[in-house]
Parts: sequence; structure tokens; C-alpha cells
Amino acid sequence: MLAFSPLIAWADVEQAAQALNLTKHWVGYLAIAIFAVAYLLAMTEEVTELNKSKPMVLAASLIWAFIAGIYVNNGMSEQAGHAFRACLEGYAELFLFIMVSMAYLNAMENRGVFNNLRVWLLSKGFSYRKLFWITGIMSFFMSSICNNLTTALLMGAVIMAMGKDNRQFVTLACINVVVATNAGGSFSPFGDITTLLVWQSGVVPFKDFYSLFIPAVVNFALPAIIMHFWIPKEYPSAVGKAPVMKRGAMAMIVLFLLTIVTAVCFENMLKLPPAAGMLAGLTYLKFLSYYMQKTEGKQKVSDFAHVYKLFQVKLPEANQDHKFDVFKSVATLEWDTLLFFYGVMISVGGLSFIGYLTMASDILYVGMDPTIANIIVGILSAFIDNGTIMFAVLTMHPDISQGQWLLVTLTAGVGGSLLAIGSAAGVGLMGQLKGVYTFSAHLKWMPVILLGFFGSIATHFLINSAYF
Repeated sequence: MLAFSPLIAWADVEQAAQALNLTKHWVGYLAIAIFAVAYLLAMTEEVTELNKSKPMVLAASLIWAFIAGIYVNNGMSEQAGHAFRACLEGYAELFLFIMVSMAYLNAMENRGVFNNLRVWLLSKGFSYRKLFWITGIMSFFMSSICNNLTTALLMGAVIMAMGKDNRQFVTLACINVVVATNAGGSFSPFGDITTLLVWQSGVVPFKDFYSLFIPAVVNFALPAIIMHFWIPKEYPSAVGKAPVMKRGAMAMIVLFLLTIVTAVCFENMLKLPPAAGMLAGLTYLKFLSYYMQKTEGKQKVSDFAHVYKLFQVKLPEANQDHKFDVFKSVATLEWDTLLFFYGVMISVGGLSFIGYLTMASDILYVGMDPTIANIIVGILSAFIDNGTIMFAVLTMHPDISQGQWLLVTLTAGVGGSLLAIGSAAGVGLMGQLKGVYTFSAHLKWMPVILLGFFGSIATHFLINSAYF
């Protein structure tokens, strides 16, 4: 399995092809400076209003341009080109996987699945404390299938609608959702960019990810139990009944689950990349779209044309609200995020080819105990995107046990909860609930979240000792 992994293949290519050590060359220093500036601009996207993909894609281009220039001058152009293509192959698999996942989520949103769930929660008249736990638990499990940003924004809309008159509830519930989404994404290969990268690299088999379920529960539950006592005991006002989902909604949910099963079967049984199974699953959605278009009935509004004319209301078009086109779901993907990861992965690939990640690996995984190194990686993920951190670790490919690979998967996934800027869920909620859920409000509860962080690590060592 490892021989077919793009990241491991990339490491093999690097070892065989790299002949120039540029870590102390001006190109190496310049590459680090370019990456640092680009990443700083990406982190301050909310302030600068500059899409995060723009500086990162430019940084990737510049880093490899300088590297290639040095190799061409030394008559070694093929080595640089080979290394870049190996890096690009790893990104292509990730891109195709996420593309299909996002297309399904966009399709389900179009059919009203998420809106139906949101209004259903609002219609039940739950207390603030019950809503705190319901949104947290739902976030935990939803993020194991959906991406954490989509889950957080959905729950953020529910929390804001229910707690608009209670700022304390909104703030604590949002912190709870951020912790829950990151914890829920850490035990599933589909839950987060971190676990997806680890799965695609082949260092952790699919079934072994679920050994992190109990540690992830501890990571979510410990802070939630403490925050529970600061949640008001009041009841918010309820709203009306949930709207009916549009035609095809339930079929899309079933097909999305079937697509996940297909991806797992392709990887485990056929030894093909999970992206191949996801693309096969995209055809399920395409054929459903075709079926819906061919069988959509015509709305008979002509018989009521005189009524619309009497009240001077425009005659509605047939099926105006029910038409579905799968390619519109693909067109509305979060392209800025996808291109951002291109910039990150290609830039990190360039830094690895220069030799910096080998140095970092020697410092972390040779110079200190791997457990300490993996905890440091988790804490760093609160400041740097966890996908970037995990991709760097996978590129280093340290010689550590299966238990340590699971540990770094856990710490990198849940470490982003320590700060509001540590994950896409936190950043998204800060943008959605400006002035209510803030960096400083999250920071006040960081010691409690840190308790869950170390609690999950201790639980992992306790129940997964066989992997070490």
C-alpha cells in the first residue's frame, strides 16, 4: 500500500533525486521568507480582505521557480521537474476527493437538507442547556462525514437564532461547536483535511482511525461538561415547523453515504486511491440529476392564471424552485479553499525538496521523544493550519510506531481548538457572528480546552497501547 502512496513516493523521489542541499543557500532563505509572508497574508484574510489562495499560490510558484532556476543552471532540470510532478500528484488526489465531497454537500444544501435540520431544532423549544449539548453532539458526529466548516456554520446559524437575546449562551455554544467539530473530524478519514491526508498517505489503515473515537469523545466532553455549568437555564422562544425538503434530498443523503462506502472499498479491496472511489460516487449524483430532470412534472399553473392576474402577481415558472443541475453544485465549490491547499502543499513540497523538512524531522523526531514531538505538533496546529502541519509531518515521514501516527493525527486535529484561529470552524464562526464569538472570548476558555487536549492524549495511551 505504501508504495502506491503519492506522499511516500514523493519521499522516495526526494531521497533519490535531491543532489543539492539549499538549506544554507540564498534560495532556501528566500523560500522561507516567501512562504512566511504568504502565510501571514492568508491568516489575516479577514482584515486585508485578500483571498487566502492568492498569496499562497503565488508563493508556490515563486518557490519552485527559484528552485528550478538553480537546478537548470546546474544541469539538473529533470530532478526538479520530477519532484514537482510527484508533489502535484499528491495534491490532485486530495483535490478530486474534496471536490466530490463538496459537490454532494452543495447539492444537499440546494435541496434544503441543512435548512430543514436547522429549523427542526429551532421548533422543538429546547432549553439553552439542552441546545448546547444537542448542537455539540450533532457537530461531533456531522463533522466526521461533512467538513468542519460546513458543520460549524450550520450550527452557528441555529445558535444565533436561538440565543440572539443571550450573548453568554451564544459564545459558549460556539466554543463548544468548534471543539466538537475538530474532535469529530479527528477520528474519521473523511472528517478533516488532516485525517484525509493521513489516510491517503497510507500510514494509517482506514479501520484504525476509529480507535481514536473514545479519545475524541474525551476531547469534546471534558470542556463541554465544565462549560455546561455556565450555560443559562432559560428557554428561548420556539419557531414554526421545519420546511419540507425538496425532491431528491433523501436520495442524495443515501448516495453520499454510498459514495463513502465506494471510496473505502476502492482503497481497501482494489488498492486504488480513495479519490477514484469518490469520482465513481460522483456519477451516482450525476445520474440522479439526469433522472430528476427527465421525470420532473410540469406545474399546472395555467388554470389559476386569472387568480394571479387579479392580484397582480407574476405567474410562477414551472418547477422554478425544484430544478437541479449537478454541475451547478460543482461550480459553487469553495475554490478559494481548494487553491489555498494547492499553494500550501506545493510550497511545503518545495521547502522539503530544499531540505528544510529533513532538518525539522531530525529536530523533532530524532532529537526528542516522538510523544513530545507529536504534542508540540498539536499545539502548533492552533497557530498554523492543521492540514499544513500534517502535510509537513507526512513529508518528513519519521520512523515512528502506528500508535504515534495515530497520536499525531489526534493532536493535529484537535489542537486547532485551542485558539479561534486554529481551525476553519473557528475562523468561519468569527466571521458569521462578528462581535459575539471573538478571539478573546475563545481564549478565556483555552485552559479548559487544553484539559480536553491532554485528556484525549492520556485516553489514547490508555486504550490504544497495543498500537505502540
